[in-house]
Amino acid sequence: MAEELNAVIVSIEYRLVPKVYFPEQIHDVVHATKYFLQPEVLHKYSVDPGRVGISGDSAGGNLAAALGQQFNQDTNLKNKLKVQALIYPVLQALDFNTPSYQQNMNTPILPRYVMVKYWVDYFNGNYDFVQAMIVNNHTSLDVDEASALRARLNWTSLLPTSITKNYKPVMQTTGNSRIVQEIPQLLDARSAPLIADQEVLQHLPKTYILTCEHDVLRDDGIMYAKRLESAGVEVTLDHFEDGFHGCMIFTSWPTNFSVGIRTRNSYIKWLDQNL
Repeated sequence: MAEELNAVIVSIEYRLVPKVYFPEQIHDVVHATKYFLQPEVLHKYSVDPGRVGISGDSAGGNLAAALGQQFNQDTNLKNKLKVQALIYPVLQALDFNTPSYQQNMNTPILPRYVMVKYWVDYFNGNYDFVQAMIVNNHTSLDVDEASALRARLNWTSLLPTSITKNYKPVMQTTGNSRIVQEIPQLLDARSAPLIADQEVLQHLPKTYILTCEHDVLRDDGIMYAKRLESAGVEVTLDHFEDGFHGCMIFTSWPTNFSVGIRTRNSYIKWLDQNL
């Protein structure tokens, strides 16, 4: 990226679980980005203040999306970012039965139960809740806290029929309200950028979202692209039919996969054209 874009690349070493839990990771990336955006720091690294972008993959895509929303709500930081590029991002923890979660529940690298456990780890929650969360018992119809948020990730309207196919929503009538009472962070837009208010999405920077067919997170990215477009944001959705979660890191021998090289090149090409 640094060579092909002639850009300064800053990788934020945010603190990880179990040293810290949500929302400390977001505080870390916000603090680091605010520091870097100081005029004297940008000048030190010869960075054009009008050409600053944020990006991340997987959990990093979650933090980049959350960072963009945080900046968009701060009048001193609004419009400081030219682009955001999200690579197979994690964007919500309310529905673990989207078509991509159903289709790829046992797909290698990131099966569904592992993703749910990662969410519980992020919030320092109780592993006893994992099985209930897998079947959406944490956002059942009797969980009032989740009712207002369901429409924001209603995949029957946000996803095209080519994606929904014959999959059916999993909506429990009665569930376990204790889960969101003990882990209210599940419904926090800072952890789940996909459920942010429409007003927060408006005026976000030009956005690139890369999704992969063989990935439980595919629909998170597609739904976010749709919500951003509805909010008036210019979005490029770059979907790879032969992609899998994490494929972009497989670009050097002996795991120099074709799809890894193609996703990386497509991502860098978009940045070159838009940053």
